[in-house]
Amino acid sequence: MATPRTKAPRGKAPSAAPRPGPRGWPGRGRGSSAYVQAPDEWRGTTVQVCGLWPFAAGTGSPMTGVPIGRNLLSGATLCCDPISWFQRAKLISNPSAFVLGKPGLGKSTIVRRMALGLTGYGVLPLVLGDLKPDYVDLIEAVGGQVITLGRGRSHLNILDPGEAAAAALRLTGSARQGVLADAHGRRHAMVSSLITIMRSAPPTDREETILDRALRVLDDRHDGVPVLGDLLRVVQEAPEDLRHVALDRGDMRRYQDITEGLEATLIGLAGGGRLGEIFSKPTTVPMRRDRPVVFDVSSIDDSEMDLQAAVLLACWSYGFGAVNVAHALADAGLEPRRHYFVILDELWRALRAGRGIVDRVDALTRLNRQRGVGMAMITHTMSDLLSLPSEEDRMKARGFVERSGMVVCGGLPAAEMPMLNSAIPFSRAEQDLLIGWQDPPAFDAVAGKEAEPPGRGKFLVKVGGRPGIPVQVQLTSAERGINDTNKMWHTASGSEVAGGEGAA
Repeated sequence: MATPRTKAPRGKAPSAAPRPGPRGWPGRGRGSSAYVQAPDEWRGTTVQVCGLWPFAAGTGSPMTGVPIGRNLLSGATLCCDPISWFQRAKLISNPSAFVLGKPGLGKSTIVRRMALGLTGYGVLPLVLGDLKPDYVDLIEAVGGQVITLGRGRSHLNILDPGEAAAAALRLTGSARQGVLADAHGRRHAMVSSLITIMRSAPPTDREETILDRALRVLDDRHDGVPVLGDLLRVVQEAPEDLRHVALDRGDMRRYQDITEGLEATLIGLAGGGRLGEIFSKPTTVPMRRDRPVVFDVSSIDDSEMDLQAAVLLACWSYGFGAVNVAHALADAGLEPRRHYFVILDELWRALRAGRGIVDRVDALTRLNRQRGVGMAMITHTMSDLLSLPSEEDRMKARGFVERSGMVVCGGLPAAEMPMLNSAIPFSRAEQDLLIGWQDPPAFDAVAGKEAEPPGRGKFLVKVGGRPGIPVQVQLTSAERGINDTNKMWHTASGSEVAGGEGAA
């Protein structure tokens, strides 16, 4: 029943009818409520709720990109990947993501989800050095190419120009020269890198010049794809071009003295040895630029740091050589434009593997927009980046986080917060959320095992200083097989193998 207006005294404006406060009518017997119940909320598409005025509001979670999971605050679906947020949504200025989190919380899982979704958009994942391996099953599932490198396995010839030679025959003018020059530069850089790793010191300026000229002489004289042994023979044969740049002053003995150190290193590489076994023979499986690719280098033991460094550098050089060829052919209108999603997992192992890796990653994070590639870098903590031996390398590694378009964080210890906050601003509530996610799981006495960790599959997506979006990654049944990275632990130790001893 409507409350009647009170009659105002003559000469005064009538007063407004009394209204209840936010908790009802105050006072004895009037029904004031101590608890305000939240209104019911319903979710729907823009088409469905457009007429519900004025109580319709956006969810706040971007819907452009690969579906990742549910927003932990609103329950809305979060779609997220660095390429879609850069190319289509314009939410970030750099198509890259940096993923941090303690082991076992799902860092590789969220990146595999991004890679799988981007494959549906036509983007090709490239895993240029899978050290664990975590991506072989995924690449096989999407019909990609798995290239296994290691002792007694496949070989990767660092003098192989890949598809550059075939592409150059289809191109003309400056485009053709550009592809050939890029291939020459990559081969020269890889030979210099192997020499640096072998000696623990870079080649001299004179040796660099001799190598450059020897590669050009080799291209002019050799039919087919040369190997390191062919490069060694060119240096030993001492053609006039090499003697000229070696400054031997017409004295053959002087030339031999100048090239003795270079010749000794090339003999070690061409003859096998600790590095040459993988790189001294023709490429076993050529990389294709039109399919997803993973280089499986998990067979290389962690104790062989030099070999890991050399293989990672070779994979990066070979992979980005193929990307350069694809872009050159697309620019000439000979092939469709292709975009690539480069994944560098276990970044801490890659950065510590040897000299040159930090500079390679640093250059890529600055130029990935121009190269037409998206990138995901994954490591455990900021401490991994800031524990490199060189101060120069530590500053470069910190820049990886600062320049990333998005930072995706799982559970992290409290000691990481000052270092993380120095690169990307996190609120106190966001820091507490990340610290809570890294807590160990409780023990389930009924099941006789630990429960699932509280932070497994939970991540905070940060873009600059904006508030982070907490999300729970949700896998489909079809994805669970390719996301199982604990296959070695499925069978108890000592269990019999079917068809083992005693089998017919």
